[in-house]
Amino acid sequence: MHILVTRPEPDASETKAQLEARGHAVSVEPLLRIEPAAIDEHAFNGAQAVIATSRNGLRALAASTALSAALKLPVFTVGPGTAALARDLKFRRVIAGAAAARDLVPLIEAEAGPAKGPLVHVAGEIVAFDIAAALAKNGFEVHTLTVYRALAPASLSPQTTQKIAEGTIEAVLLMSPRSADIFAQLVAGAGLQDSARQLTFLCLSQAVANALHSLQPAPIEIADAPNSAAMLAAVDRVASGSRGV
Repeated sequence: MHILVTRPEPDASETKAQLEARGHAVSVEPLLRIEPAAIDEHAFNGAQAVIATSRNGLRALAASTALSAALKLPVFTVGPGTAALARDLKFRRVIAGAAAARDLVPLIEAEAGPAKGPLVHVAGEIVAFDIAAALAKNGFEVHTLTVYRALAPASLSPQTTQKIAEGTIEAVLLMSPRSADIFAQLVAGAGLQDSARQLTFLCLSQAVANALHSLQPAPIEIADAPNSAAMLAAVDRVASGSRGV
């Protein structure tokens, strides 16, 4: 199966290698470009813990002078990939939750305390779930620290445009609602909506699938859980003709 990977780098190359190891042809078209933002080296002063809801947030932190202060604190992470990167960066204590930011809320409430100081959420400019607001309901103070921006391209590359028009690509892997929305906008701008409706969309969650409303009806496969392993399992289902969700 020929799959279009839309993740930003370096995650796109990692996913490409995993899919090629499964025997798939892979094209890469990052729909977001990650641009680190400046981080105040005093941003973690007085904090009780760090919240990391993506590897991109930790990568941006790793490139800043604020890293040494952050490493002294516990870090709450989503998913095995983010937790693994936190351990690689030598955080003293990594408290890993499930793959969605909202799943961190009860974990933080159980492990931290409102009186122990603020938490610092290292995040992108746009967040899918407002964890600060969710925790504030139980008295927690969360400082949302914008450590990167995810920038969308103005158009699809000529190579991807041609492959979609010709029907070379069979499936598109989408990991976030924003990526799905960008893809739908870009194929519309290229006049490729009819061709795109022939593709199978491999979506991390129902929220990702919902962002493709302008391309319906189109075949959609949703991962059983919002993580990379479940996405690869969804790819396997589609490739074998055994559809799931």
